[in-house]
Amino acid sequence: MPDKSKYDVLIDIGRRRGLFWPSYEIYGGVAGLYDFGPIGVEIKRRIMMEWIRFFIHRQGGLVVEIESPIITPRMVLVASGHEEHFTDPVTECTKCGRVFRADHLIEEQAHVKAEGLSMDELWSLIREHNVRCPVCGGELTKPRPALLLFKTEIGPYKGSPGYLRPETAQGMFVSFKQVFNVARNRLPLGIAQIGRVGRNEISPRQGLMRLREFTIMEFEFFFDPERVEEEAGKYLLGPILDYKMNVLTARDKARGVEEAKTYTVRELLEDKIVSTPWMAYWMAIGNMFLESLGIPPDRIRFDEKLPHEKAHYSVQTFDQEVYTEKYGWVEVAGYSYRTTYDLGRHIEYSGADLMVFRRFKEPRIVRKKTIYPNPARIKELAGEKFGIVMKRIASMDKEELLKTLEEKGYIVIEDVKLGRDAFYYKEVEEKVHGEKYIPHVVEPSFGLERIFYVVLENSLVFEENRTYLKLKPSIAPYDVAVYPLLSGSKREHREMMRIARGIAEALRETGLNVYYDEEGSIGRRYMRGDEIGIPYAITVDYDTLKDNTVTIRHRDSRMQERINIDKLYDRLLELLGRRIDWRSLSRRII
Repeated sequence: MPDKSKYDVLIDIGRRRGLFWPSYEIYGGVAGLYDFGPIGVEIKRRIMMEWIRFFIHRQGGLVVEIESPIITPRMVLVASGHEEHFTDPVTECTKCGRVFRADHLIEEQAHVKAEGLSMDELWSLIREHNVRCPVCGGELTKPRPALLLFKTEIGPYKGSPGYLRPETAQGMFVSFKQVFNVARNRLPLGIAQIGRVGRNEISPRQGLMRLREFTIMEFEFFFDPERVEEEAGKYLLGPILDYKMNVLTARDKARGVEEAKTYTVRELLEDKIVSTPWMAYWMAIGNMFLESLGIPPDRIRFDEKLPHEKAHYSVQTFDQEVYTEKYGWVEVAGYSYRTTYDLGRHIEYSGADLMVFRRFKEPRIVRKKTIYPNPARIKELAGEKFGIVMKRIASMDKEELLKTLEEKGYIVIEDVKLGRDAFYYKEVEEKVHGEKYIPHVVEPSFGLERIFYVVLENSLVFEENRTYLKLKPSIAPYDVAVYPLLSGSKREHREMMRIARGIAEALRETGLNVYYDEEGSIGRRYMRGDEIGIPYAITVDYDTLKDNTVTIRHRDSRMQERINIDKLYDRLLELLGRRIDWRSLSRRII
């Protein structure tokens, strides 16, 4: 293993091989902003496609995807509570004027948990542990809340106030009814979105772990809380129920336990560790997703947040964390049980009907109190306005009218005060076929750039004479590399290049992503491909000219196998895990 840490090696490879680097470097750079190069973009896209495969395509229509704007009107984020609650504690150095996030400085210097504490509690810890400016050693000011939303205006000159969205969630909540109608009015229903978001972080100093602009992959899963056992039971079958995950529960944390325990999904449900079966289901799918990216199970855990650590909208939250050499345990996803918070707030602030209708299995006979106007009494009270008042009453919702009279004892119409005696009351029986309700919501939310980093760190392998990324073929930037051997006579050289280029082009036409390189020695080309994680390399050499065979080199073992070009594509599909035995599948179906 080299003297450098995995982090330092990744930073070096990131720059040299085109994975990532700090943005705007020629102008000094901007903290919390990173560019992703040609290789980094390919890896990120493939991680994204794996997420889509696990959470959308494999769910059989249970989750659908939408796209909403990045620019968000202010009232949307007022209704969601972000304008009030989306803050972090900021402290300033009295000597150099630099600004820092207070809870992070306390955790770094005092080694105590500070997330979710009040400003007074943070201030006490700063003084108790003598927490100082990490740059100049100056004293710090008392922490104060800082809004993390990026402000903007919608329209030039005197435009409407808005923000860059801090999450994609609100676009899915405000579009819920539209998507619900498109989905033929059925629940449960997940609405997914992948997109860029902006958070005006105070002092991002953790590379890809804390960015001001990044990509979120998340969905809001809407369901009927009264039918959750029945509906979730169709998905919580044997293989899922027996699936194991590492979980650090809030109960254990409160007792001072710091190590996660292993639970099956069945145990999480039976021990009531999770609030709803849908939370357990999506946690299991999320764990399988991270394992599919090559992250070892013992490096993945769920950390249940304590009451003071949860977001304002959540009744239960689990952070999904991955262990890293550089940062320790880092959050890559959050699972929140948001209940009716968001839809309820948008109903309150917009006046829109975002409720759904729950049909009863059998109609119910219910007794209801109804209300009718008393014309004689209303004529006494309204006088010449009698006709207008009666028309207004006829247009009003009877349930709302009754509710107002029961709460206030009167109602005012056209400046006429009408008391309870201006109405008749009667109880009637009605056959009711259903009722309206606000769906509950579970939200799994993943940070793509954080997953990108933890995948790279967990894939980095040091050997005696090489360093390489042991990426799963599904997320490698290229499926295969093609190299012609560059030696021999000019005629042989030209012929090998012609065949190699032809193989690369033919494989691209099949949909494979192919990397072609004819610069430098074959050893150096192998090394370059290994460093960016290409799983297989095809080499065209002298024997190719004689017998139409090529070499397939395996990245991890460096084993080489000889194969005829006619059989090359089928063998690659087999190696990449994309060859399907349809006869076996069809036997299962039949």
